[in-house]
Amino acid sequence: MRLRGVRGSRNVEDRRRMGGGGKAGIGGIGLLVVLAIGYFAGIDVTPLLNQLPQERSEPRELSAAEERAAEFSAQVLATTETVWGELFPEQVGAAYAAPVMVLYSGVTQSPCGGASGATGPFYCPVDGKAYLDTDFFATLEQELGAKGDFAAAYVIAHEVAHHVQDELGILGEVNGLRQNASQQEANALTVRLELQADCLSGVWARSVDGLLEPGDLDEALNAARRIGDDYLQKRAGRVPQPHTFTHGTSAQRSSWFAKGYDSGQMNSCDTFGAAEL
Repeated sequence: MRLRGVRGSRNVEDRRRMGGGGKAGIGGIGLLVVLAIGYFAGIDVTPLLNQLPQERSEPRELSAAEERAAEFSAQVLATTETVWGELFPEQVGAAYAAPVMVLYSGVTQSPCGGASGATGPFYCPVDGKAYLDTDFFATLEQELGAKGDFAAAYVIAHEVAHHVQDELGILGEVNGLRQNASQQEANALTVRLELQADCLSGVWARSVDGLLEPGDLDEALNAARRIGDDYLQKRAGRVPQPHTFTHGTSAQRSSWFAKGYDSGQMNSCDTFGAAEL
């Protein structure tokens, strides 16, 4: 992704100097991937969470790699601000209010609960912030096989897409429906919510097409496949159980991203009205 000369967003809250600063106990990337798989595949990783460091009060210096990750994240976030700031008036007829992105290391707190490697990147509608441990980029590439900077950019775009859903009122409506649904029904609603975010990420990707380099689109599609519920459950040694899916299969995730990219239209992302996903 060509980001040279692209401004960095100011809507970034960097907590990493006060964070855990690494993963203790099980160690490094190995722990990250176990936690990531636990989140996406619905596996109980509570015993592992006890080995995570606590958020500490002493400031620490960030490594050069962490500084680069922050710069990259801020630039990608800025592209989402530009894209949705233009598309909302054009396609929705409303103004767009951009979210804040919280960068953290190890563990942090949010109004939606504690954040750690187990939660993965997520969006909290209570404070309108997207939370990201930038070490997840390493997990994505080294352990899940989703290589390339555009794979990492897709992760950010996906979380911002949840904010887009929040701005549209979709997130609140679905959360209300999930509270009165069975677990299986709630999971099915969550899948449609996540696939819509993938589609909206594709709309964003279409709008930043001028920044893409050869192979970038393939990187995003590969990332979508690598975090499909069926793929992650197989990777964890389990037989895929569709009733437990919360994000969609690899095929569904990549397909909906591609649909958003091909159309460039937010109204093409109506996963809730789709007879088949």
